[in-house]
Amino acid sequence: MLPIIFSVAKQFGGSLFKYAFPAAGAFAVTHAFLPPHPGPVASGELLGANIGLLTIIAVIIAIPTWYFAAYLYGTYLGKKLHLDLPKSFLNVTPINETTLTPPSFKKVLFILLLPLCLIMLDTVLYTLTVAKMVDGSSLLVQSLRLLGKTPIALLITLLVSIALLKEQRSYEQIEKICDNALGPICAIVLVTGAGGMFGGVLRASGIGDQLASMLSDTGMPIIVAAFVISAALRVAQGSATVAITTTSALIAPTVTATTGLSQFDLCFIVISIASGATVLAHVNDSGFWLVSRFLEIDTKTMFKTWTVQETLIGLVGFIIALIGSIIL
Repeated sequence: MLPIIFSVAKQFGGSLFKYAFPAAGAFAVTHAFLPPHPGPVASGELLGANIGLLTIIAVIIAIPTWYFAAYLYGTYLGKKLHLDLPKSFLNVTPINETTLTPPSFKKVLFILLLPLCLIMLDTVLYTLTVAKMVDGSSLLVQSLRLLGKTPIALLITLLVSIALLKEQRSYEQIEKICDNALGPICAIVLVTGAGGMFGGVLRASGIGDQLASMLSDTGMPIIVAAFVISAALRVAQGSATVAITTTSALIAPTVTATTGLSQFDLCFIVISIASGATVLAHVNDSGFWLVSRFLEIDTKTMFKTWTVQETLIGLVGFIIALIGSIIL
């Protein structure tokens, strides 16, 4: 999606924040709240929430959350802070005249949707396996899920892209295109990997379990405690998915022992956990560095912009879930 965002920003002008942050916020909201992402699915399974109802409630909460925390905030940032297009995008030059004839819109759309569909295939099959609608141990299901693993899906997309580009270019030109793509991405891969490794070290240290055990005995309402514990785990180790699944496992006995909780209550608790797992993204989150390096934003500005947006997403989602639990 980044080339599309950059192209739109170049066409209409203004700060890149105005275009990139609402789009990135949409991905962040989807990543945190919506099945079939593994985090909400695992949380729903652990707490006994109906996945279908959870999906409906998550969509209802996700739309206003994105609007207030990503769209309006991104528009505000676009007016207050100027961000130029990345140099890696502006410095792209055609290899020769044949590259000035771009692929058709259908081919570009197919290339964009192919990895998304493959990855979605994996998550949908995972959801169906959790719901016991398919046999997750069968060879067919495992083979299809393998195609949806992110590295495999991206490799398949790369090979398909090369095959489609070959219609207008020689192999030498394709090789140059691939070579030119390596430079800008190497630093991003290294820095993102380092951020993920830092989070892994913190997880291995056991700091998350200590924080969770401390907060679980505070006597707060379940939905509030779920948010606070998840937020603490998110800050401590960086991974939203780990924060969601760990928090769900920690509060599952309390949820089971609490009488009078409806399916709506369980779904709102899942959203509360997901909201807590979104706030305060910082240096131990690989996504923090992914946004930083792709958009060429320095770390200080990332704290003032991306960390704030992620926190807004978490807070707005939690407030809506809390209001929903009170009303329903």
